[in-house]
Amino acid sequence: MIIRSKAPLRLGLAGGGTDVSPYSEMYGGAILNATISRYAFCTIIPTDDGIITINARDQQQEINYPSSLTLPFDGKLDLIKGVYNRIVKDFGSKALSFRMDTFVDAPPGSGLGSSSTLVVAIIGAFAEWLRIPLGEYDIAQLAYSIEREDLGYAGGKQDQYAATFGGVNFMEFHENGKVIVNPLRIKDMVMHELQHNLILFNTETSRLSSTIIEEQAKNVKEKNEKSIEAMHQLKQQAIQMKEALLTAKVDSIGEVLHFGWQQKKRMAANISNTLIDAIYEKAIAAGATGGKISGAGGGGFMTFYAPANKKYDVVNLLSSVGGTVINYNFVSEGLVTWTTN
Repeated sequence: MIIRSKAPLRLGLAGGGTDVSPYSEMYGGAILNATISRYAFCTIIPTDDGIITINARDQQQEINYPSSLTLPFDGKLDLIKGVYNRIVKDFGSKALSFRMDTFVDAPPGSGLGSSSTLVVAIIGAFAEWLRIPLGEYDIAQLAYSIEREDLGYAGGKQDQYAATFGGVNFMEFHENGKVIVNPLRIKDMVMHELQHNLILFNTETSRLSSTIIEEQAKNVKEKNEKSIEAMHQLKQQAIQMKEALLTAKVDSIGEVLHFGWQQKKRMAANISNTLIDAIYEKAIAAGATGGKISGAGGGGFMTFYAPANKKYDVVNLLSSVGGTVINYNFVSEGLVTWTTN
């Protein structure tokens, strides 16, 4: 028996950062994101040899432990071990014996939600194997709890819900901790035009998102007016993006992205740097009307909106400054699991 799962990575289009605690609990947040044809994969093969083997193929790391109820956190694939520990604890499973292989289509620090998406994929594979009755909200919340509470990793809430639900979603993060995912029904023409004009660029630099997120959280706790006002504006940007997509005002999206980028840079230091600023300015000069850094900032992937045929000029420019323009498609399906022999 072989159990498999896959979950899509996401592009954050608006509102990024307003899903991060304590801002979301104090003021409420709003995010608009869309999943793309880049995935986190998980395969589980049950065994009877009393050994747990985990192979993170993209990171070229393999670890082995005797089967037990709890795997130790020792800096080696702790994210994956955290999922196993929680599954066994919450769902009363005995110690399991299996081989697990994982792979993610984007490196850690990409800003596409790769870590959280992997957690969702692993939870999905365990749920498929052990027949655990988890709904979409259950899986997303469990993934968030494992990362933020069990492991203490800094970050927001959007990635887990995007990976689980899939599609284009307007997400609301309420002061009481409740999350509402609103799938958007957007005309096919709008999605085709958005995909055609929205360029995904890998700067081929990485960053430690936790330090940026921790500073953002600190600014909120210390009532930094500049940072908090920027987050208020980003929440409004998510509403602007939703309206632009639903009313087919596609070419206003660049302006909405540009507005959000100006606000995001005010949330915390190191969200941008000289390299990112230089790339952004050159892309605008080549014909992009707006863009942003993906995720917390500091490196990873960037997106740019280039209307009409300016896309090709922007792609040529980006190809000349280092990094890679990435092909992708928007996808509507979220987490998928299946069993095969």
